[in-house]
Amino acid sequence: MRVLVVEDDAVLLNGLQVGLGLAGFTVDAVSTCADASAALRISAFDAVVLDLMLPDGSGLGVLDELRGRQVGTPVLLLTARDSVPDRIAGLDAGADDYLGKPFDLNEVAARLRALTRRGNGGTSACRIWRDLRLDPATMAVSKSGEAVRLSRREFSILHALMDRPGQILSKSQLEDRLYGWQEDIESNTIEVHIHNLRQKLGPGVIETVRGVGYKLAEATA
Repeated sequence: MRVLVVEDDAVLLNGLQVGLGLAGFTVDAVSTCADASAALRISAFDAVVLDLMLPDGSGLGVLDELRGRQVGTPVLLLTARDSVPDRIAGLDAGADDYLGKPFDLNEVAARLRALTRRGNGGTSACRIWRDLRLDPATMAVSKSGEAVRLSRREFSILHALMDRPGQILSKSQLEDRLYGWQEDIESNTIEVHIHNLRQKLGPGVIETVRGVGYKLAEATA
């Protein structure tokens, strides 16, 4: 899951990047309204963590611009301005959730998972496909009840595929899900992760659609 964090406090920003990264998120970070608006125009994110008080304006301006373009990306407002009128203003402006500072990183991660789950039309926290079960909260995967140990990247690819069963995801879509702006990507990285997943999950799970991408395999008669 790729998240944009917009926060001007360097210590807090670093903490969010590290903490959310450990929770399985791919995190890109900016510290101004201008950079946030630019990032949201050129990249696709699964969710946004948005501070209200930024050096060059209010995060509500970023939110208003995003919703004005009819972009429904879930937005979690994260700010010290936690009065009832502030929460109402943020939610009425198009935010999906609101969390005051100080906060617990685990709660931020849980709220982001809930927002994206609702955005995908899901009701259960876990993803289930055939005999596979994936728990985003614990980053645990099991097959036929047996635990399967996956790396963070492998987990993210499987999560992306299980979020969209039957849908083909291109190599570039998977790269966007796994890697932030500052990370180098080798040309065969996705292929290597797919190979490792097939080794661990067995045959008949991930199908290659030649020249297009990857998807969960169709059921065979």
